[in-house]
Amino acid sequence: MYWEISKEFDFCYGHRVWSQVLNQEFALNTCFACRHLHGHQGKIVVHLQSDTLKDGMVTDFGHLNWFKTFLDDTLDHKFIIDIFDPLFSTLLPHFKDKKDLIPHKNGYKTVDFASIKGESNHIFEMYESYIIVDFVPTSENISAWLLKIIQKKMDKIGIKVSHVEFLETPKSKSIVYAKN
Repeated sequence: MYWEISKEFDFCYGHRVWSQVLNQEFALNTCFACRHLHGHQGKIVVHLQSDTLKDGMVTDFGHLNWFKTFLDDTLDHKFIIDIFDPLFSTLLPHFKDKKDLIPHKNGYKTVDFASIKGESNHIFEMYESYIIVDFVPTSENISAWLLKIIQKKMDKIGIKVSHVEFLETPKSKSIVYAKN
């Protein structure tokens, strides 16, 4: 026997799936809409699992408050871009050489503002919106990335993340399951 709890989180983000390929027989057209810069109202459902209860709970839902802060501070109203995206140097021209990027412990990078000191405010505003990853930001890849981040943190209190659901739209979602 085991128990599972879940908690939902919402955030707005933008991305571009530069690697999108469609089969016209199934898609009925070859409109590569996801290759365009676009945004979503995303939802993440985190599922935690345990075969024992502590104080009658898998864990307190409050133990996921840190994740809401992570989403708000890191991803909400940001643009997730793959460092290998062919448009990277066009969208981040001051960083086209992919230097002056600051690595973060959760597997993403941001620009180093010291390298663009003296630029106009609108340049800073543009660059502060980028979250740079090393994968195509599909819903599948984003959910796998977030599962790793959540599991690493939950390991500290001995809680297993069974899976993460990532809803790109209310009708389209990906689910990634942790390995046993």
